[in-house]
Amino acid sequence: MQKPLQITIHSMEHSAALDSHIRDKAAKLEEFYPRMTACHVTVEQPHRHRQQGAEFEVRIEVRVPGRGEVVVNRKHAEDVYVALRDAFDAAKRQLEEHIRLQRGDTKAHAPASHGRIKRLFPEEGHGFIETADGRELYFARENLAGASFEHLAVGAEVQFIEEMAQEGPQAKRVSLGKHRFG
Repeated sequence: MQKPLQITIHSMEHSAALDSHIRDKAAKLEEFYPRMTACHVTVEQPHRHRQQGAEFEVRIEVRVPGRGEVVVNRKHAEDVYVALRDAFDAAKRQLEEHIRLQRGDTKAHAPASHGRIKRLFPEEGHGFIETADGRELYFARENLAGASFEHLAVGAEVQFIEEMAQEGPQAKRVSLGKHRFG
């Protein structure tokens, strides 16, 4: 980094262990993206006088060439180290996106497929979709996007993404509507 790491602690005790933890996390972030020019980490315990629990807020500001700043805010109700972990993970994801944009890469999304609901098992919360090529794919209640399992009917047209699971191919992100089928 061109500028040294800045650490600011508000409304809580500043410990050597906390400082060391932040420095380690920032070093790993810089190792991941060496072009960082500056990093400022702020840790705060805003409602310190409450009777129960403690909430911690972490803000990370990272300066990067070409984009300006990556800014992340995270809170955790009980543990400052969890809040730090989550904030640094989010900062890394944003830096990954920055790198992707710098390279001109585009995300490749799986193409949507179309089919019809072939069988439903409401009690078990799953069903099967018949694909355009006649295969059957399993889907679970959790795989629905923007629809309620109770509103599904055999024969309804759906759009989905086919993904490989341990048990074999499955339909994910299943949505109802007027879709091309066949």
